[in-house]
Amino acid sequence: MTIKSFFRHCAITLGLATAMISSSCGPARDIVYMQDLPADAKLRVQTDGDLRLRPGDRLSIVIHSRDKELASMFNLGDSYTSVSTGYENNRANYYTVDAAGNIDMPILGMMHVEGLTRAEVSQMVKFRLLSGNLLRDPIVTTVFPDMAFYVIGESGVGRHKFPDDKLNILEALSISGDLAISGKRTNILVLRTEGDKQVPYRVDLTSTDDVYSSPAFYVRQGDMIYVEPTQVKANTSTANGSNYMTLGFWSSVLSLCLTIAVLVKK
Repeated sequence: MTIKSFFRHCAITLGLATAMISSSCGPARDIVYMQDLPADAKLRVQTDGDLRLRPGDRLSIVIHSRDKELASMFNLGDSYTSVSTGYENNRANYYTVDAAGNIDMPILGMMHVEGLTRAEVSQMVKFRLLSGNLLRDPIVTTVFPDMAFYVIGESGVGRHKFPDDKLNILEALSISGDLAISGKRTNILVLRTEGDKQVPYRVDLTSTDDVYSSPAFYVRQGDMIYVEPTQVKANTSTANGSNYMTLGFWSSVLSLCLTIAVLVKK
């Protein structure tokens, strides 16, 4: 190999290294959320985002009336006072949706609640009480006490309860503490249990259309949100994995090339 061709190879190597370093640092377009959103945009939001019951979910139904003694007949145990004492302390007063999507209430009997929202359950119970002339003035309170979603990866990890009946993925990530800079925003994974299967959904937070049109825009109970690391963060998982990404490393390579070239020339 001639000195000229040797230098040419060194220059090509350094050029490729520089390109690799630049690409690995991640441009701003991979960091900013929904960067294609115009200032005057009016976004169409999906309408059906409320939590809906599935088999295995638990719920608390408390019936109030001016006739407290009569109302207590429709409540489990001391459910009538669970609002003041706290739902978490009255686990025995929860209904669990069975495999067929039903719950069994005192006096009212079996009720199919699968697919219903919290408000719809309250409305159905109230309708049965009024139509059966069981209570004249029922007030029904339904609570989903322990529905939660999970966040793992390059974000605030942990199990988080739903603060409301409807929660989108941006709100869920904000509850978890948002993504770290080392989190890959273009490929958020949402694992969702649907029947007896776990279905993966991918969301690109940098794209407005991708966020708002995704089936995972609204978070459901049991969703597992995984934020994978960027390539730079992944490289740091090994002792020398990220060395080749540093300018110092490739400067050393060039220096070695020059040294060898001088020695060869002599």
